Amino acid sequence: MSSFHHPSILLVGHFAIDTIIKNKRKNDPTLGGSVSFGSLSLNTYSPDINIGIISIIGKKNFNNQLLDKVRNRNINLTGVKWVDSDNTNFVLDYHDHTRTLILKLKSPDLDFEDVPTEYIENPPEVIILAPLCNEISQEYVSLILEEFPNALIGIDLQGFIRKIDDDGLVSYIQEKKIIRNMRKIIDLVGERLILKGSEVEMKLLAGGSEDLDDVMAHFEDFNLKGLYIMTLGEAGSMLIRHGEELLYIPAFTSRGVVDETGAGDVYFAIFLHEYINSDMSWSAVQKAAYLASSAASFLVEAIGTAGFETKEEVLKRVKQKNYI
Repeated sequence: MSSFHHPSILLVGHFAIDTIIKNKRKNDPTLGGSVSFGSLSLNTYSPDINIGIISIIGKKNFNNQLLDKVRNRNINLTGVKWVDSDNTNFVLDYHDHTRTLILKLKSPDLDFEDVPTEYIENPPEVIILAPLCNEISQEYVSLILEEFPNALIGIDLQGFIRKIDDDGLVSYIQEKKIIRNMRKIIDLVGERLILKGSEVEMKLLAGGSEDLDDVMAHFEDFNLKGLYIMTLGEAGSMLIRHGEELLYIPAFTSRGVVDETGAGDVYFAIFLHEYINSDMSWSAVQKAAYLASSAASFLVEAIGTAGFETKEEVLKRVKQKNYI
């Protein structure tokens, strides 16, 4: 970017190189990571949104052209640092709506010292912490909270609680240290928190309950603070905040499911944009969630970071009420 602009939304986490295998068919590597899906979906949804990214890219195995689709948008890359190392690289193997995820390579962890001073001097309204493989530490979160005292904090649970074995296989298991660390982070963020996780992730954080209502009830009383979102794929999503009625949001019918990668990232980014531009009432939360669910339904219609739509098209799908 040639000049700095004040970001409404700042996304933090690794860019990834994603190699997607769908029913044993291997696709060419694509740009991945929550920062990619979130920023590009927001820019397509409403091009006037000010978006910034903080990340670190390993030059050794990163195809520079993959970043062109981000460079060519109104997305601030001042906070992206290039280093002489490997970049985060995942293989995602989809079969019958299940996914095996393998981390082949990993970029260095994020360092708060790399956050540009321009962001501190011109702080964002919301910061989305969206790690892929534990690259954001508890200390990093503490410094974010200290330096950005008025920003809402969106947390994408996945990269905070993933267990990665020596062969790179990514799994979710009940490891007490990981869960304790996540709960400390939630306590640190407090009432500024908006947390999103998948069904598997939220069940893990809630202590392993299999009943979805029980899982969300756990978060309804979780320190009596924050807003919690559980995404459920084709079953939609559920949202809870202390003192409010549990929301059930349907998933919208797509023209065809080609690639589910990044759907949760799109949901979260669009939700947060709508949320910070509302009165934050529970009815506004419901409206934002419907728009987020609709936006995610477009993403799955194309491979990689291609299935995004404008707010106008997203609204049309909401009004059609064609739910799964």
